[in-house]
Amino acid sequence: MSRKYEEDADDLGAVMNLDHSVVLQEARMFNETPIRPRQSRLLLAKIVFLLYRGDSMSTTEATNLFFSITKLFQCKDMALRQMVYLTIKELSTISEDVIMVTSSLMKDMQPTSEITYRANAIRALCKIVDPSMLPGIERFLKGAIVEKSPLIASAALVSSLHLFNEAKDVVRRWGNEVGEALNGKSLSSNTSFFGSSSSQGQVVSTSNIVQYHAIGLLYAIRQHDRMAVLKLVQSFSGQNKGSGGWLGGGASSSVLRSNAAQVMLIRYAVRVMESDASLVPQLHALLEEWIRHRSDMVSLEAARAVCQLKDVTDKQLTAAVNALQLFLSSPKAVVRFAAIRTLNVLARTHAEAVQPCNVDMEGLITDSNRSVATFAITTLLKTGNEASVERLMKQMQGFMAEISDEFKIIVAEAVRSLCSKFPAKHGLFLGFLSGVLRDEGGYEFKRAAIEAIVDLAKHVAECREVALGHLCEFIEDCEFTKLSVRVLHFLGEEGPATARPTVYIRHIYNRVVLENAVVRAAAVSALAKFGAAPKADAALQRSVRVLLTRCLDDRDDEVRDRAAWGLRMTGAEQTRSRYVRDDSTFSLAVLERRLVEYCADPQAAKRSRFDFAGVPRISRAQEEETRHRVRLDAMDQVLTGSALSTSAAAAKDDVPQSAEEERSMDNKLLAAIPELAAFGEQPLVSSQRAVELTESETEYVVRCVKHVYERHVVFQFDVTNTIAEQVLEQVEVAMESDDIDGLLQPVVAVSIPVLRYDAPGTAYVAFERLTDDIPAASFACTLKFIVKECDPATGEPEEGDDGFDDDYSLEAVDLGPGDFMQPTYIPDSDALWESLEGGESIETFALSSFESIEECITKVCDLLNMCPLDGALSPRSKAAHKAAFTGKWMGRAKTVARTRMTYQKGAGVTMELTVRSEDPTVSELVVSAIA
Repeated sequence: MSRKYEEDADDLGAVMNLDHSVVLQEARMFNETPIRPRQSRLLLAKIVFLLYRGDSMSTTEATNLFFSITKLFQCKDMALRQMVYLTIKELSTISEDVIMVTSSLMKDMQPTSEITYRANAIRALCKIVDPSMLPGIERFLKGAIVEKSPLIASAALVSSLHLFNEAKDVVRRWGNEVGEALNGKSLSSNTSFFGSSSSQGQVVSTSNIVQYHAIGLLYAIRQHDRMAVLKLVQSFSGQNKGSGGWLGGGASSSVLRSNAAQVMLIRYAVRVMESDASLVPQLHALLEEWIRHRSDMVSLEAARAVCQLKDVTDKQLTAAVNALQLFLSSPKAVVRFAAIRTLNVLARTHAEAVQPCNVDMEGLITDSNRSVATFAITTLLKTGNEASVERLMKQMQGFMAEISDEFKIIVAEAVRSLCSKFPAKHGLFLGFLSGVLRDEGGYEFKRAAIEAIVDLAKHVAECREVALGHLCEFIEDCEFTKLSVRVLHFLGEEGPATARPTVYIRHIYNRVVLENAVVRAAAVSALAKFGAAPKADAALQRSVRVLLTRCLDDRDDEVRDRAAWGLRMTGAEQTRSRYVRDDSTFSLAVLERRLVEYCADPQAAKRSRFDFAGVPRISRAQEEETRHRVRLDAMDQVLTGSALSTSAAAAKDDVPQSAEEERSMDNKLLAAIPELAAFGEQPLVSSQRAVELTESETEYVVRCVKHVYERHVVFQFDVTNTIAEQVLEQVEVAMESDDIDGLLQPVVAVSIPVLRYDAPGTAYVAFERLTDDIPAASFACTLKFIVKECDPATGEPEEGDDGFDDDYSLEAVDLGPGDFMQPTYIPDSDALWESLEGGESIETFALSSFESIEECITKVCDLLNMCPLDGALSPRSKAAHKAAFTGKWMGRAKTVARTRMTYQKGAGVTMELTVRSEDPTVSELVVSAIA
């Protein structure tokens, strides 16, 4: 055995160290006569390995090699022929004139050839054929699709699926043949398409793989036709009921014997449900039938589909949860893993629906498969109560050393989510997290544990000092620079507010002495925050300044610069208040975008310096809320398993645009239209959120964004056509105002020339303000357009179709004082409030329609369109609440609004609104937004 192992190891080493030029030299063997099958097969394997390894090959080398390989068609050795097919497919993308081998492949597709030849020849031919030549071999491919041999039929179906993206029109004509293959009719025939009456010893497969490939190709052909997909689902769903179809039709004669095809059909049914909400009840009943399928694969897919439906209720989840509960006791580890992972995802949003499975999940804690055990415990943590948490945490500690880092991350994120759910158990959580920090683990695992401790320290004041102590202990022996910097930054933020800040200063200064330059720089910044803290007494400041003075002799310039900055910050009270204690910060996304635009413009620096005044400021609380929301999204990805198979780079590609980025894109579009660009360089105020004028499931989806200029108001309408069979032309929005005072006059209307399926377009309507008065009006909106029928595949309208005029009613659009207010965070709003006593307006409102203060304050914030300050939208009492808001009227006049609210059952909410502004007339206008 050892000799055999050594021989295999030697062969593997020889393959891994293949030289590109040596292999090309050996390729001369293909020109020798007679052909040596075994040696040629091994050489072809080396060539394929080089290609898979990523070695680059020039076009000339690939072409010469390709035509040398074609000479091997003279040999009838079956194993060699299969390697020839594989190598031809790999070389076809980098070689020239590969079409010359078509005749050899066509010969192997003849009925007199071996079945293995025919199937592989089809795959190779479809790889090298040009779309323009496809009609010439269409007859052969259509015949192969309905062949009696599953090997040939599957090869033809898979090849057709690859050809679909390049020749959609041709492949669409094969729908009848694909339907026959899906129904399995050809498998019972006695003769093949090519006229062969015998099967040449072919073995009929029992895997039913042909149906799996056929349903995939049929869906690709029909995917843009919603009714065709619906009919496909209907045709193969009656089998589960044993009688008529679920839409009321007769009994279905089509039967899917392939479980993989059933799984695909479930996914298609879910897509139909997402596109047409009216079919959800019928298709949900169908999913419940699939849940009771005899195949574990089909039943699991159906249960997973139900659990992932939007707005699903606990009642609708009952059948799926019951099925998953049964699978938890399956003898197959893969079935248990699939079931517990689905329940784990579901527990994030419907913990109560998963609770009936708690007893079964507790039995999986000791499962031999540690992946199953990890998901079982993390799911129980989500569904359990406070009393069961301690027992589960102790069980979890027992196998942390036995699981991989990716599952350790899931455990850490689960504990992090529990910190806010059960704050009273903070001691238990801190003990567990500090213990795992001492264990071996990678960066991502340690980072997840650190972030969990940070969350605990921020949100549970009782454990803050204990948590900071654990973090200090961690950085004493931390091997990850990024984590050390993260902990030092947090110590600098939270440490100065503790009862004994000197305890943490000692640990921080140790990093200055013992660590690398990056960590030393972070430690110096943290020390400066201790010296500049409001609670810092004179003795503490002197101690910090002594330590910072020592850092001036550091060998790294960044450390020295930060030390000098820290000494200056801690020396002057005015400087400390301005730079260190300021509770506001720049909106980093906007600042980054403005800096990129400034640097990209070569003339910008010559015109003027960068204007920081144009960058909006936000509060530290708003910044923290944004970061917290990002962390929650990342936590959801980890806990639902979506982050286990995707890299961080791939995740960044899917990050949606922020509101600031959307407004920037809108401003660029406005500036590109000459009629609108004349109104100003950019709008003074733009809507923070778009107003939806239609439901998301309607034929045309429209939303409105309002832009306010000095003398004009522009309505931006983003329109999406959701009908694949139609293309719209001359799309515009007609607006009729109820402005009886005549304060607005329409001046510009910009239409969308062509609006294709699922390609959003933008139309504009602009009004001019005739006076300085602020208009308050409602606009009745109608979408008008010309409809033309089109081919769903190409999106091009049919020839000779002039179309017809049509219109579509939209929701009304309101314009009020709030649309002229730019929500802006203003630092030190209390001082501004005191300085604006002259421009005050007060009004009391009886708002009897509101059932709670929280509901009322949210609506008031929307109407005022101002930036809520800390705690404004989070009432701590149900009976009384105070809130403050800031903003800039027309982007210029600073405005502060304060409200006092009381709630009484039966009487609703009574609110006093006080507004002060730099412009006295603005205060009355803001109050009128509520009236």
